Amino acid sequence: MSQDYPFETGIYRPPSEGGSASLLVRFTRNCPWNHCTFCTMYKGKKFNLRPLEEIKADINAMAQLVVDLQAESKALGHGGQVTREAILALLDKAPGLNHHPGADMLIQWMAVGEKTAFVQDGNSLIMPPQDLIAALIYLKQTFPSIERVTTYARARTLAQRSIEDLKAIRAAGLNRLHLGLETGDDALLKQIKKGVTAQGHIEGGKKAMKAGFQVSEYWMPGLGGKEMTEQHAENTARVLSEVNPHYIRSRPFRPAPGTPMSDQVNQGQITLLDPREQLLELRRMVRNLDVTSKVCFDHMGNYWRTASGELVLHHEYEGYQFPDEKQTVLDRIELGLAFNPKPVRLLHL
Repeated sequence: MSQDYPFETGIYRPPSEGGSASLLVRFTRNCPWNHCTFCTMYKGKKFNLRPLEEIKADINAMAQLVVDLQAESKALGHGGQVTREAILALLDKAPGLNHHPGADMLIQWMAVGEKTAFVQDGNSLIMPPQDLIAALIYLKQTFPSIERVTTYARARTLAQRSIEDLKAIRAAGLNRLHLGLETGDDALLKQIKKGVTAQGHIEGGKKAMKAGFQVSEYWMPGLGGKEMTEQHAENTARVLSEVNPHYIRSRPFRPAPGTPMSDQVNQGQITLLDPREQLLELRRMVRNLDVTSKVCFDHMGNYWRTASGELVLHHEYEGYQFPDEKQTVLDRIELGLAFNPKPVRLLHL
């Protein structure tokens, strides 16, 4: 029995991957771009392409842990099921697992059915296509129970890949791509140092859709502050309407301490939106949105409440199906606006 199970696990994955429901498999380390002024992920860390053999070795170590835990379960008469007793028996033989950064993740994944995997880190599509394809095939061969494999990707990288390579990557088992649009406004994209234009986002997103991936696009309400709210909302809706991804996910902007954007807010260069202004921007974006996507607010940052204390927009991962539920979303936003009336300015006489 292996005593250390040497495999790496990164920190980040999308909330829609369901916490420990997905197996986290690290194909690359950190982010190859890493210049976005709003972001704290991967900062101060060097990007690395992991060799194919290293990735396969990680997958083998994960598979060995699965085999060993199932063996302990069977020895206890539990039929290979993940039970507390089986876990404790394995920990007794391999105490290093108590300090393993990925052991709990993998065991939880086993417990919930071994159905999904998330390929880390920030832009797996930057791997040489033949290596990415080989790693995906090996992952699916090793864990045939996996039904969905997802990853983060950059629109610029997608735009640079041939449609043939993207289709081959899709055929190898990568199902869903999570893309950080953030905004569809060129001036704001330049300001936040996203490294891609609105047209680049459209080209990358549409190519991913054409290749057969399930595409999940993220945008950031409030990213442009009061100064750019209208153009941010309207141009984001324009880009998303062009791409028409499967999912559109809202991640409201919050200035993270230590980031350049936080400094800009503190220096008065960006004026944050208040809750009412956030809802007004959201209403403007949704009104201009012409998609058949599922529009999702699956993040605690979408915190707005109605007068009755309900969330304005639910946090379910599958969101609202557009265009059928577009009016529902707009009606809910109106309820939020009614609870967040325009501030009254008192006159000093």
